[in-house]
Amino acid sequence: MPAEGVTLQPKNNLLTNDEIYYLARIFVEQGVRKIRLTGGEPTVRRDIVDIIAKLKELPKLENVGITTNGLVLTRLLVPLQRAGLDALNISLDTLRPQRFEEITRRKGWERVIAGIDLAIQLGYKPKVNCVLMKNFNEDEICDFIEFTRDRNVDVRFIEYMPFMGNKWQTDKLLSFNETLKIIREKWPEFEALPNGPNDTSKAYKVPGYKGQVGFITSMTEHFCGSCNRLRLTADGNLKVCLFGNKEISLRDALRSKCSEDDLVALISAAVKRKKKQHAGRHQIFNKPPTDIFKFPKLNNFITPAYVLSRYFAKPQQIRIYSSNGKQLTHIDKTGKASMVDVSEKPNTTRTAIARANIYVGSEVAQLIHSNNLKKGDVLSVSQLAGIMAAKKTSDLIPLCHNITISSVKVNAVLDLDNEMVTLEASVRCTGQTGVEMEALTAVSVAALTVYDMCKAVTHDMIIKDIHLVSKSGGQRGDFQRK
Repeated sequence: MPAEGVTLQPKNNLLTNDEIYYLARIFVEQGVRKIRLTGGEPTVRRDIVDIIAKLKELPKLENVGITTNGLVLTRLLVPLQRAGLDALNISLDTLRPQRFEEITRRKGWERVIAGIDLAIQLGYKPKVNCVLMKNFNEDEICDFIEFTRDRNVDVRFIEYMPFMGNKWQTDKLLSFNETLKIIREKWPEFEALPNGPNDTSKAYKVPGYKGQVGFITSMTEHFCGSCNRLRLTADGNLKVCLFGNKEISLRDALRSKCSEDDLVALISAAVKRKKKQHAGRHQIFNKPPTDIFKFPKLNNFITPAYVLSRYFAKPQQIRIYSSNGKQLTHIDKTGKASMVDVSEKPNTTRTAIARANIYVGSEVAQLIHSNNLKKGDVLSVSQLAGIMAAKKTSDLIPLCHNITISSVKVNAVLDLDNEMVTLEASVRCTGQTGVEMEALTAVSVAALTVYDMCKAVTHDMIIKDIHLVSKSGGQRGDFQRK
């Protein structure tokens, strides 16, 4: 805990209980079978018992867990168990009372240990999460192993994730192999146990001890390729990787009356972009970055694990949209999508020219040239489609203004030598915002129309080189592609 404390999110930024239940239901219906409430600290919620009970009502949800600092377990664990709590994780980085006070800036070590012992008595096998750091708590590794002698707990050593600011720092990182070496110096018989295909922890045990030990090797032997966890933050942002910087606001989608089908599609698109390892990790270990991880699907969606987490108060996030000082105009200060207010801009004449190419191959090019395709005149229909698309741009692109276009011209030219069709759109208006998107939309839809009319002959067509050729008018001046 920082000495200055933390800045809490405004309450209206956080997901409401109804929003939590709604999202949880969607994930479960798509195949998720496990939800874990983490933090911040979930037990600060007065309704935490009710939340657990409500989640347990979801059909097909098999497991509801919680990760806590353990300070109030002696008071809350019995009602939590009655509500249906299945699993318990306790964050504890030290077994020394004085060091505990230094870390947390409060007393309470004895209460945490009492909570762990109560959990064991109630039939749980609590997981005790310990983040190991050099020159901090590495001198307690053997103490934690000894903690498993008479307690049926799973102590899990977590590699420190050394990301500070915008760079990786490894001076505090204590690796899995270094930790294993320290343990085996005292317990040579320390043995590995079987692991499941999606386990994030490598399981070990001292023979004869009641408990076991796990290693979460996030850095030195990452498990990203088999990780099936997702995270939902306090303010409703979906993160497919805890340590990634990309988020999608499901809260904003919900509050914008996004349909359930569209919400599922939004989540699915985020999952499909899940990386195979932590961004920037290769910079530490001199390993090349890997391709995008192709997430296994279940029920046409995702694998059955989901972490509904940090919907409790947490520090305000800082989002950086540009590294060169320029700001994205369609994003407000809180990171939400926003339409630009152009009411103060003067009316000026705006023009834009865009171009696109579609490679169609020799056979289709000859059919277009002789106008022998079954669907008719490809070039004329694609021109018409482009004109119609330009006028519908604000219906297709969410943050585009609905403007009055004074002129749209679309040309479709067959290039027989290169076996392609070139589409060019020129759009003009007099108004307070430009027409670049209208021109780009026109050539994009025109190219798609060419594809549609020719796909009965071949699917081996490529739409490419969609670009803005030039624009004029507006505060930012003219542009001419060189």
